[in-house]
Amino acid sequence: MTTELWWDEEDVEHIRTRSIRYPGATDIEPSWTIEAAVDSHRVLRDPDPKSRASYIRIIGYSASAEFVITVIVDPADFSGVTARKTRGADLRDYLENKEAGT
Repeated sequence: MTTELWWDEEDVEHIRTRSIRYPGATDIEPSWTIEAAVDSHRVLRDPDPKSRASYIRIIGYSASAEFVITVIVDPADFSGVTARKTRGADLRDYLENKEAGT
């Protein structure tokens, strides 16, 4: 990535406390999202087709977390908006992309 992902304090608190809002969810560390954003096998959706705000979706692996993370990024300043452990279609797309070697 040519622009570095960063998080403001409010959004850091938001991703670190996901399990409070969503029982069973995984809390996410900002450093994990940075690893996911620079993963050579990441999937980049720019813009994210599910975003009304034209955010960017990055799906990548974090070695520290030991799982794939979906990161939502504001394209205006490349700040993190939210992040979560990847599941479903996003995880399938990531694994297919990795297997294809792209």
